[in-house]
Amino acid sequence: MSSQPRQIALTIHPGRPAALEAAARFVTGMAERGVTCLAAADDAERLAPLVGGVALGDLSAEPVSAELVVVFGGDGNILRAAEWAVPRDIPVMGVNLGHVGFLAELESYELPTLIEHIAGGDYHVEERMTIDAIVRAEAGGEEVWRSFAVNEVSLEKLARERMLEVLVRIDGRPLSRWATDGVLVSTPTGSTAYAFSAHGPVIWPELSALLLVPMSAHALFARPLVLSDSTVVDIEVLPGVTPGGVVWCDGRRSVDVTAGMEIEARIGRHRLKLARISEQPFVDRLVAKFGLPVDGWRGPTDWAARSAQTQARASG
Repeated sequence: MSSQPRQIALTIHPGRPAALEAAARFVTGMAERGVTCLAAADDAERLAPLVGGVALGDLSAEPVSAELVVVFGGDGNILRAAEWAVPRDIPVMGVNLGHVGFLAELESYELPTLIEHIAGGDYHVEERMTIDAIVRAEAGGEEVWRSFAVNEVSLEKLARERMLEVLVRIDGRPLSRWATDGVLVSTPTGSTAYAFSAHGPVIWPELSALLLVPMSAHALFARPLVLSDSTVVDIEVLPGVTPGGVVWCDGRRSVDVTAGMEIEARIGRHRLKLARISEQPFVDRLVAKFGLPVDGWRGPTDWAARSAQTQARASG
């Protein structure tokens, strides 16, 4: 067993009092169990009046030895934390105080459970693929910008009244030319985010694949495509009436692009590590988060009993 004191990093939604209150309860609970929490300066300042003199470590001090980062907020805050955590190979666990919260593990009312599980080291880590996005000055040319995405890389038009003209290549071979509002390249994790709103399919997160989704494209063939994780997608911005576009990674990091520039998307070098305390099947999360009408018009059914019967028949 390591003799080093345990440290847990945390980040807090800047605009939700409930997130701050939950984080304060977490900090005091961890301190009572001999675990130190690390926070950024602004979060530490907000927490200070609520934690009764509990000392907080400095999240900006490098190298960071935190075993985990706990995020109090919604999926947007988890993506913000991932910017910090993914390059450092540190797992992320989310406490949902947002709306849908697909990436989050628990709701805020489950805080006592969270404290006990983390204090006891009783959690496991699952890995999710990411995407590396590279913007080049021209097709096959010099790299001018690079970032990564947990959910998606999106190319979007700048002018509302004009469409982008793009040529999409798959592994160097031309696929199609589109006049479009934009193009998404998504991970399975991101298939329930922006890609879902753009009518892409839901992909189970344990799969390793890329999802290509054109947005409002004027073309005979403009269907979403599920691609191998070894695929390289190139999107060239063609000359046209539009002034150009903007590339976004997870809606957080962006760069403007103009005609002739190329966006390359491929499987990322880093993995997102998500900490979990339960083995909740993804289908249960999908039903719960989207409020899917499992009962339908026929009325309520004891689905837990039905599932138990099905599993019993399958095993015996």
